[in-house]
Amino acid sequence: MKEGYVLLLGRPNVGKSTFVNTVVGQKVAITSPKPQTTRVPIQGLFQDERGRIVFTDTPGIFDKAKDDLSKHINRQTLESLNKEFDVVLYFVDPSRRRDFEEARVLGLARKVKSPVILVLNKSDLKTKFLPQYSFLLEEFTKNISISALKGTNIKPLLNMIFEHIKEIPDESKISNNQVYPILNMDSKTFIAELIREKVFIMMGEEIPYSTTATVDKIQEKNNGILYIKARILTTNDRHKKMLIGQSARKIKEIGSYARKEIALATNKKVFLDLTVEKDIHWQEFTGK
Repeated sequence: MKEGYVLLLGRPNVGKSTFVNTVVGQKVAITSPKPQTTRVPIQGLFQDERGRIVFTDTPGIFDKAKDDLSKHINRQTLESLNKEFDVVLYFVDPSRRRDFEEARVLGLARKVKSPVILVLNKSDLKTKFLPQYSFLLEEFTKNISISALKGTNIKPLLNMIFEHIKEIPDESKISNNQVYPILNMDSKTFIAELIREKVFIMMGEEIPYSTTATVDKIQEKNNGILYIKARILTTNDRHKKMLIGQSARKIKEIGSYARKEIALATNKKVFLDLTVEKDIHWQEFTGK
Protein backbone atom coordinates (compact mmCIF):
# COMPACT_ATOMS: atom_id res chain seq x y z
CA MET A 1 0.00 0.00 0.00
CA LYS A 2 1.11 3.53 -0.76
CA GLU A 3 0.60 6.63 1.32
CA GLY A 4 1.42 10.23 0.46
CA TYR A 5 0.91 13.83 1.41
CA VAL A 6 -0.06 16.39 -1.22
CA LEU A 7 -0.16 20.18 -0.92
CA LEU A 8 -2.48 22.29 -3.09
CA LEU A 9 -1.10 25.69 -4.04
CA GLY A 10 -2.71 28.49 -6.03
CA ARG A 11 -4.20 31.95 -5.95
CA PRO A 12 -7.74 32.61 -4.61
CA ASN A 13 -10.72 31.04 -6.40
CA VAL A 14 -8.61 28.78 -8.58
CA GLY A 15 -10.67 25.71 -7.65
CA LYS A 16 -8.54 23.93 -5.04
CA SER A 17 -11.41 23.41 -2.57
CA THR A 18 -13.71 22.16 -5.31
CA PHE A 19 -11.01 19.68 -6.31
CA VAL A 20 -10.65 18.32 -2.77
CA ASN A 21 -14.42 17.93 -2.43
CA THR A 22 -14.60 16.10 -5.76
CA VAL A 23 -11.71 13.75 -4.97
CA VAL A 24 -12.85 12.94 -1.45
CA GLY A 25 -16.42 12.38 -2.62
CA GLN A 26 -18.11 14.72 -0.16
CA LYS A 27 -17.77 18.26 1.08
CA VAL A 28 -14.76 18.87 3.29
CA ALA A 29 -14.06 22.44 2.18
CA ILE A 30 -16.56 25.21 1.52
CA THR A 31 -16.66 26.98 -1.82
CA SER A 32 -17.99 30.29 -3.12
CA PRO A 33 -17.05 32.88 -5.75
CA LYS A 34 -15.70 35.19 -3.02
CA PRO A 35 -12.01 35.59 -2.24
CA GLN A 36 -10.86 34.25 1.13
CA THR A 37 -13.48 31.51 1.18
CA THR A 38 -10.83 29.07 2.44
CA ARG A 39 -9.19 30.65 5.48
CA VAL A 40 -7.34 27.75 7.09
CA PRO A 41 -5.51 24.74 5.62
CA ILE A 42 -7.94 21.82 5.39
CA GLN A 43 -6.89 18.18 5.14
CA GLY A 44 -8.99 15.64 3.28
CA LEU A 45 -8.31 11.92 2.87
CA PHE A 46 -8.64 9.97 -0.38
CA GLN A 47 -8.17 6.21 -0.42
CA ASP A 48 -8.60 3.31 -2.81
CA GLU A 49 -7.03 -0.12 -3.29
CA ARG A 50 -3.64 1.44 -4.14
CA GLY A 51 -3.31 3.41 -0.92
CA ARG A 52 -4.12 6.74 0.66
CA ILE A 53 -3.47 10.38 -0.14
CA VAL A 54 -3.82 13.22 2.35
CA PHE A 55 -4.63 16.46 0.50
CA THR A 56 -3.93 19.78 2.23
CA ASP A 57 -6.02 22.56 0.74
CA THR A 58 -4.32 25.88 1.48
CA PRO A 59 -5.92 29.34 1.39
CA GLY A 60 -5.17 31.24 -1.81
CA ILE A 61 -2.19 33.58 -1.75
CA PHE A 62 -3.04 37.30 -1.89
CA ASP A 63 -0.66 39.74 -3.53
CA LYS A 64 -1.52 42.66 -1.23
CA ALA A 65 -2.50 41.63 2.30
CA LYS A 66 -3.36 44.89 4.04
CA ASP A 67 -5.78 43.75 6.76
CA ASP A 68 -5.17 41.32 9.62
CA LEU A 69 -7.31 38.59 8.05
CA SER A 70 -5.47 38.62 4.72
CA LYS A 71 -2.10 38.63 6.49
CA HIS A 72 -3.18 35.68 8.64
CA ILE A 73 -4.34 33.73 5.58
CA ASN A 74 -1.08 34.31 3.70
CA ARG A 75 0.94 33.40 6.79
CA GLN A 76 -0.83 30.05 7.18
CA THR A 77 -0.24 29.15 3.55
CA LEU A 78 3.44 30.05 3.78
CA GLU A 79 3.76 27.97 6.95
CA SER A 80 2.28 24.99 5.08
CA LEU A 81 5.07 25.27 2.50
CA ASN A 82 7.64 24.63 5.21
CA LYS A 83 6.23 21.16 5.89
CA GLU A 84 7.22 18.01 4.02
CA PHE A 85 4.99 16.88 1.15
CA ASP A 86 5.44 14.14 -1.41
CA VAL A 87 3.80 16.15 -4.19
CA VAL A 88 2.66 19.75 -4.71
CA LEU A 89 -0.24 20.52 -7.03
CA TYR A 90 0.15 24.00 -8.50
CA PHE A 91 -3.33 25.08 -9.61
CA VAL A 92 -3.84 27.75 -12.27
CA ASP A 93 -7.02 29.06 -13.87
CA PRO A 94 -6.55 29.77 -17.61
CA SER A 95 -10.01 31.36 -17.75
CA ARG A 96 -8.56 34.31 -15.79
CA ARG A 97 -5.82 36.71 -16.77
CA ARG A 98 -2.40 36.22 -15.13
CA ASP A 99 -1.72 38.87 -12.49
CA PHE A 100 0.58 39.76 -9.60
CA GLU A 101 -1.02 37.15 -7.33
CA GLU A 102 -0.24 34.49 -9.91
CA ALA A 103 3.35 35.70 -10.14
CA ARG A 104 3.74 35.40 -6.38
CA VAL A 105 2.32 31.87 -6.30
CA LEU A 106 4.60 30.87 -9.19
CA GLY A 107 7.57 32.16 -7.22
CA LEU A 108 6.58 29.91 -4.31
CA ALA A 109 6.05 26.91 -6.59
CA ARG A 110 9.54 27.36 -8.04
CA LYS A 111 11.05 27.11 -4.55
CA VAL A 112 9.30 23.85 -3.66
CA LYS A 113 11.67 20.90 -3.35
CA SER A 114 8.96 18.25 -3.82
CA PRO A 115 7.77 17.22 -7.30
CA VAL A 116 5.33 19.81 -8.66
CA ILE A 117 2.41 18.93 -10.94
CA LEU A 118 0.95 21.86 -12.86
CA VAL A 119 -2.86 21.59 -12.82
CA LEU A 120 -4.72 23.70 -15.36
CA ASN A 121 -8.19 23.76 -13.86
CA LYS A 122 -11.61 24.80 -15.20
CA SER A 123 -11.26 23.12 -18.59
CA ASP A 124 -15.08 23.28 -18.73
CA LEU A 125 -14.84 27.07 -19.19
CA LYS A 126 -13.47 29.16 -22.03
CA THR A 127 -9.74 29.24 -21.33
CA LYS A 128 -9.01 32.30 -23.47
CA PHE A 129 -6.00 33.26 -21.36
CA LEU A 130 -4.29 29.89 -21.80
CA PRO A 131 -1.46 31.39 -23.92
CA GLN A 132 -0.43 33.45 -20.88
CA TYR A 133 0.28 30.19 -19.04
CA SER A 134 1.85 28.21 -21.89
CA PHE A 135 5.43 28.83 -20.67
CA LEU A 136 4.57 26.88 -17.50
CA LEU A 137 4.10 23.71 -19.54
CA GLU A 138 7.84 23.64 -20.21
CA GLU A 139 8.84 24.67 -16.72
CA PHE A 140 6.70 22.00 -15.02
CA THR A 141 7.03 18.90 -17.17
CA LYS A 142 4.29 17.13 -15.21
CA ASN A 143 1.06 18.89 -16.14
CA ILE A 144 -2.58 18.07 -16.71
CA SER A 145 -5.77 19.89 -17.68
CA ILE A 146 -8.80 19.12 -15.48
CA SER A 147 -12.22 20.34 -14.45
CA ALA A 148 -12.55 19.94 -10.69
CA LEU A 149 -16.22 20.93 -10.94
CA LYS A 150 -17.10 18.39 -13.64
CA GLY A 151 -14.66 15.71 -12.48
CA THR A 152 -12.79 15.68 -15.80
CA ASN A 153 -9.33 14.01 -15.71
CA ILE A 154 -9.40 13.51 -11.94
CA LYS A 155 -8.42 9.83 -12.25
CA PRO A 156 -5.38 10.52 -14.48
CA LEU A 157 -4.25 13.17 -11.98
CA LEU A 158 -4.56 10.69 -9.11
CA ASN A 159 -2.49 8.23 -11.16
CA MET A 160 0.23 10.84 -11.53
CA ILE A 161 0.21 11.46 -7.79
CA PHE A 162 0.45 7.75 -6.96
CA GLU A 163 3.54 7.55 -9.18
CA HIS A 164 5.32 9.94 -6.81
CA ILE A 165 4.37 8.44 -3.44
CA LYS A 166 6.04 5.50 -1.77
CA GLU A 167 5.04 2.13 -0.44
CA ILE A 168 4.61 1.99 3.33
CA PRO A 169 4.63 -0.85 5.86
CA ASP A 170 1.33 -2.41 6.86
CA GLU A 171 1.19 -0.17 9.92
CA SER A 172 -0.67 3.01 9.08
CA LYS A 173 1.00 6.39 9.46
CA ILE A 174 -2.45 8.01 9.62
CA SER A 175 -4.04 7.73 13.04
CA ASN A 176 -7.07 5.45 13.14
CA ASN A 177 -8.64 7.95 15.52
CA GLN A 178 -8.93 10.58 12.83
CA VAL A 179 -12.33 11.00 11.23
CA TYR A 180 -12.68 10.23 7.55
CA PRO A 181 -12.61 12.17 5.32
CA ILE A 182 -11.72 15.36 7.23
CA LEU A 183 -8.51 14.98 9.21
CA ASN A 184 -8.05 18.33 10.94
CA MET A 185 -11.45 19.89 11.60
CA ASP A 186 -13.80 19.34 14.54
CA SER A 187 -17.61 19.35 14.32
CA LYS A 188 -18.05 22.93 15.49
CA THR A 189 -15.56 24.28 12.97
CA PHE A 190 -17.05 22.26 10.11
CA ILE A 191 -20.61 23.43 10.85
CA ALA A 192 -19.44 27.03 11.22
CA GLU A 193 -17.79 26.73 7.80
CA LEU A 194 -21.04 25.48 6.23
CA ILE A 195 -22.90 28.46 7.68
CA ARG A 196 -20.25 30.89 6.45
CA GLU A 197 -20.49 29.38 2.98
CA LYS A 198 -24.24 30.03 2.89
CA VAL A 199 -23.66 33.64 3.94
CA PHE A 200 -21.17 34.19 1.13
CA ILE A 201 -23.32 32.51 -1.50
CA MET A 202 -26.67 34.02 -0.54
CA MET A 203 -25.50 37.57 0.15
CA GLY A 204 -23.60 37.89 -3.13
CA GLU A 205 -21.48 41.04 -3.28
CA GLU A 206 -23.44 42.72 -0.49
CA ILE A 207 -21.40 41.31 2.40
CA PRO A 208 -17.60 41.61 2.48
CA TYR A 209 -15.26 38.80 3.42
CA SER A 210 -14.95 40.25 6.94
CA THR A 211 -17.83 38.08 8.06
CA THR A 212 -17.54 34.76 9.85
CA ALA A 213 -19.60 32.20 11.74
CA THR A 214 -19.02 30.50 15.06
CA VAL A 215 -20.78 27.57 16.74
CA ASP A 216 -21.29 27.83 20.49
CA LYS A 217 -23.13 24.60 21.22
CA ILE A 218 -23.93 21.24 19.65
CA GLN A 219 -26.24 18.96 21.60
CA GLU A 220 -28.19 15.87 20.58
CA LYS A 221 -31.58 15.93 22.29
CA ASN A 222 -33.43 12.90 23.62
CA ASN A 223 -35.72 12.98 20.59
CA GLY A 224 -32.69 12.59 18.30
CA ILE A 225 -32.73 16.18 17.03
CA LEU A 226 -29.33 17.84 16.81
CA TYR A 227 -29.55 21.27 18.46
CA ILE A 228 -26.98 23.79 17.21
CA LYS A 229 -26.53 27.30 18.57
CA ALA A 230 -24.49 29.47 16.21
CA ARG A 231 -23.73 33.10 15.45
CA ILE A 232 -22.81 35.05 12.34
CA LEU A 233 -20.29 37.77 13.21
CA THR A 234 -19.84 40.90 11.15
CA THR A 235 -17.94 44.11 11.70
CA ASN A 236 -20.59 46.85 11.44
CA ASP A 237 -24.26 47.59 12.06
CA ARG A 238 -25.15 48.07 8.39
CA HIS A 239 -24.04 44.57 7.46
CA LYS A 240 -25.75 43.18 10.56
CA LYS A 241 -29.05 44.68 9.37
CA MET A 242 -28.51 43.30 5.88
CA LEU A 243 -27.83 39.81 7.23
CA ILE A 244 -30.95 39.88 9.35
CA GLY A 245 -33.11 41.40 6.64
CA GLN A 246 -36.59 42.87 6.80
CA SER A 247 -38.72 40.97 9.30
CA ALA A 248 -35.69 38.67 9.83
CA ARG A 249 -36.32 37.21 6.38
CA LYS A 250 -32.68 36.96 5.28
CA ILE A 251 -31.32 35.29 8.42
CA LYS A 252 -34.19 32.78 8.29
CA GLU A 253 -33.32 32.03 4.67
CA ILE A 254 -29.61 31.58 5.44
CA GLY A 255 -30.48 29.41 8.45
CA SER A 256 -32.84 27.23 6.42
CA TYR A 257 -30.26 26.46 3.73
CA ALA A 258 -27.51 25.90 6.30
CA ARG A 259 -29.75 23.60 8.36
CA LYS A 260 -30.55 21.45 5.33
CA GLU A 261 -26.87 20.98 4.47
CA ILE A 262 -25.92 20.25 8.08
CA ALA A 263 -28.69 17.65 8.23
CA LEU A 264 -27.39 16.08 5.03
CA ALA A 265 -23.81 16.01 6.36
CA THR A 266 -24.75 14.59 9.78
CA ASN A 267 -27.67 12.39 8.68
CA LYS A 268 -29.71 13.82 11.57
CA LYS A 269 -32.65 16.16 12.03
CA VAL A 270 -31.26 19.57 12.90
CA PHE A 271 -32.57 22.58 14.82
CA LEU A 272 -30.34 25.55 14.04
CA ASP A 273 -30.55 28.50 16.43
CA LEU A 274 -28.80 31.16 14.33
CA THR A 275 -28.30 34.82 15.26
CA VAL A 276 -26.28 37.76 13.94
CA GLU A 277 -23.93 39.87 16.06
CA LYS A 278 -21.67 42.84 15.50
CA ASP A 279 -18.11 42.21 16.64
CA ILE A 280 -15.49 44.60 15.32
CA HIS A 281 -12.69 42.56 16.89
CA TRP A 282 -13.46 39.01 15.70
CA GLN A 283 -10.63 39.03 13.15
CA GLU A 284 -8.11 40.04 15.77
CA PHE A 285 -9.05 37.32 18.23
CA THR A 286 -9.82 34.34 16.00
CA GLY A 287 -7.84 34.92 12.83
CA LYS A 288 -10.57 32.94 11.03
